[in-house]
Amino acid sequence: MLNVLDLLIAFVIAILTAFLTTYPVKKFATLVGAVDFPNHRKIHTKVTPRLGGIAIFLGTIAGLLYLQPVHPHLPEIAAGAVVIVLTGAIDDRFTIQPVVKLTGQLIAASFLISSGLIIERLTLPFFGTVELGFISVLITVLWVVGVTNAINLIDGLDGLATGVSTIALISICMMAFIDMQVVAAYFCIALIGSNLGFLYHNFYPAKIYMGDTGSNFLGYMIAVVSMLGLFKNIALFSFIIPIIVLAVPIFDTLFAVIRRAYNKESIMMADNKHVHYQLLQAGYSHRKTVLIIYAFSILFGTMAILFSFASMTTAFLITILVLLLIHLFAEMAGIVMGGKRPMLDFIRRILKKNRDKS
Repeated sequence: MLNVLDLLIAFVIAILTAFLTTYPVKKFATLVGAVDFPNHRKIHTKVTPRLGGIAIFLGTIAGLLYLQPVHPHLPEIAAGAVVIVLTGAIDDRFTIQPVVKLTGQLIAASFLISSGLIIERLTLPFFGTVELGFISVLITVLWVVGVTNAINLIDGLDGLATGVSTIALISICMMAFIDMQVVAAYFCIALIGSNLGFLYHNFYPAKIYMGDTGSNFLGYMIAVVSMLGLFKNIALFSFIIPIIVLAVPIFDTLFAVIRRAYNKESIMMADNKHVHYQLLQAGYSHRKTVLIIYAFSILFGTMAILFSFASMTTAFLITILVLLLIHLFAEMAGIVMGGKRPMLDFIRRILKKNRDKS
């Protein structure tokens, strides 16, 4: 059973732990040289500590210690989280090669698979429940590694990854409540609280970054929570619900891969062409850019919740709306129609006319 008072207490514990531990983590990061230096690709102009993900990790642990979730896969989930955090922390200090980071992510995924926590089946319209069979392990690895890197890649502005992951977790938590997925809800509450406690320090202008320690941990945990909750949903379109929830980081990553492949660049090479950079170049302020992407995340999260309980007709209409939003997102990222932005320009004209009338 989900005890609301216990959830509220765990939420407060997670917030306070993450908020308070960020102060010593910030000093520790500076002491050991785990700092982010400004360069031509980055927005910030002063040296900023990283390793903020340690505070998020500690806040999550504190919240979960109070809730004491019981699940057969919990030891392996915890082991994978430790590997992910250690890999991220080493990268924050020493900037390791992408293949080393990928190895850490694969090791974390292997813990889940060895415990039996895999995406075994999907529910499809017209076909019902489809067993994935021998490809279930591959799908699980792709999901864990893909979501982990998606959160990592969107971590380009102050408070962006923290806020986007929080919004996704709130959406997942609401569905977990409705479906009575107790362990998934416990994880969500602890993670949301930790994120909000850290966001105080991380929102623009950021005093500390979560670094790969935080973005990898959040990506890994969101992937795990999705496997515990969303993929257990028996709705007609359950296979697409997690993708809608994480549409912003997933499609930003997908667009980055397409863009780099089209330009014959390494898909592992960092650039400043992600959607948040495109919004900055379009003239939006740092804070407004983050809020715009938050708004997209809220829209996608809301549609995912509606999607999970929709009839076939309603689901079809939501699908059309989701595709339109994804196209708008692609226009903002500048990867469709040769960089032209007809939908975005149309919306701007409508908004301008409304302002002129008022």
